[in-house]
Amino acid sequence: MKDQSLINKLNIRFGEEVLHWQDTADDIPTLWVAKDQAAAVCQDLKNDSELAFSMLYDLTAIDERQRQNRQGQPDSEFTLVYHLLSFQNNADVRIKVPLNDRDEISTVQDIWPAANWYEREVFDMFGLRFSGHPDLRRILMPSSWAGHPLRKEHAARATELEPFSLPDDKWEEEEEHLRYNPEQWGMKRSSEDSEFMFLNLGPQHPGTHGLLRLVLQLEGENILDVVPDIGFHHRGAEKMGERQTWHTYIPYTDRVDYLSGVLNNLPYVMAVEQLAGIKVPDRAKVIRIMMSELFRIISHLVYYGTFAQDVGALSPVFYMFTDREKAFKIVEAVCGARMHPNWFRIGGVAQDLPKGWERLVKEFVDYLPKRLRTYDKMVMKNKIFKNRTEGIGVYTTQEAIEWGVTGPGLRATGMEWDFRKMRPYSGYEQFDFEIPTGTNGDCYDRTMVRIEEMRQSLRIIEQCMNNMPPGDYKSDHQLATPPKKDGTMKDIETLINHFLGVSWGPVIPPGESFVGVEGAKGNNGYYLVSDGNTTSYRTRVRAPSFPHIQMVPYISKGYTIPDLLAILGSVDYVLADVDR
Repeated sequence: MKDQSLINKLNIRFGEEVLHWQDTADDIPTLWVAKDQAAAVCQDLKNDSELAFSMLYDLTAIDERQRQNRQGQPDSEFTLVYHLLSFQNNADVRIKVPLNDRDEISTVQDIWPAANWYEREVFDMFGLRFSGHPDLRRILMPSSWAGHPLRKEHAARATELEPFSLPDDKWEEEEEHLRYNPEQWGMKRSSEDSEFMFLNLGPQHPGTHGLLRLVLQLEGENILDVVPDIGFHHRGAEKMGERQTWHTYIPYTDRVDYLSGVLNNLPYVMAVEQLAGIKVPDRAKVIRIMMSELFRIISHLVYYGTFAQDVGALSPVFYMFTDREKAFKIVEAVCGARMHPNWFRIGGVAQDLPKGWERLVKEFVDYLPKRLRTYDKMVMKNKIFKNRTEGIGVYTTQEAIEWGVTGPGLRATGMEWDFRKMRPYSGYEQFDFEIPTGTNGDCYDRTMVRIEEMRQSLRIIEQCMNNMPPGDYKSDHQLATPPKKDGTMKDIETLINHFLGVSWGPVIPPGESFVGVEGAKGNNGYYLVSDGNTTSYRTRVRAPSFPHIQMVPYISKGYTIPDLLAILGSVDYVLADVDR
């Protein structure tokens, strides 16, 4: 439901600046402001003690030039979209700014440091410019790339482009683009006292997190600065969301955070359901929760084992991957696949639970707790592990919010915030579980929080097993399920509806919707814009790893390279989640 009191407060505070109020399917208060007012409105929303929109949760854009159903929104060629979050009031607000192609808008990087990468991404993908930005250059695409991929005129498939060729002159040009120049990266070569050393860490695949390059500025053994070079995993997930049908895009979500399986499916299908007004049966909701928590454990086991390996302990990763295989046996029995099950559907899940699922789940729920107790002794109480992680990579709650950190990384600072509790979805309000928190916001606490989360996930899974409701595993809504096939041979209307539903997929009503869930790595969300078609007009993936890896330089300065590896491991990022 709409928060009318918040809307009233915003009207009182910004009435003169508001160009238009927009109704959305997600009921997030959405106000349009002029580009000259946007930065000031954002500053006021953050600093106002009553409103307290302290986090820049997301910042993206929409190419409006081919949109047919604007629904009374102000005219614009592009729309800049700020999504702000207030922890104090447990509220969201969406600020929209109409822009033309050649417009510039003031940066908000001086308001939220997290805006740095978000604005660079908008510049890279759409070509929109931010005046006052300290380093406005491409971030996901190579510096030599021609065009801006999320503009509507940019090709969505390689087959729409000219055949690739690499003549000698282009080869030399690309080689020149790869030449490292510290000044272009915002680094000085020396101080008054000494010359700095630059170390190229990567591109490589450290700790199984994905392909990453880090350029380190060193004075002796101490890190002065770290500049992440990302984009090696960029596959155009958002662009593909605009060419696939609502159904056929589901498998693509699996590959974003490829360690979290159905936790990727959930926010996407829930956002589509919100747009279409589809109600999900209770049985499907509980099945979704059970499988989501199982994948949370699977993801955390990978984190736990590889992080221990990152700081020098070899044995834990073998034990924990063995435990992960036991969890995958359940996933395989239920979904027919493992890491990428592609199993959630719009309106529910692909099929009902198989016979004997309770036995598999009970065996795992009984098995894992004693293994976690063993790992406490092996890892968490190990003196070397503690020396490598305690007091390393420290940040406060306030710093986490400024940089857009969510999930275990935020809770490790002592903030008891979990979207499953604070904004229950899919029936989480019916489950009994705790929110683990840390106190120091260091590498050790980030690990401890994830370990305790696995124990809480086991509690939730056990409650799902003991209280699985009867009923359908999928909604019978016409946009979720085609008519039953037995009616297709009796009347032409049912035949046509069935044919269109299967071949083209559903036509989702015009509108906008955002749904975020508590993923394994932080808050994972999908912002969808429908133009009343069989495909999404705009698909935005709000991935937690993107702001998290942006914060790494901030929390790494003053440490050494071994500390940096511990910090990277404790962040628990996945590069496909960063790059999308």
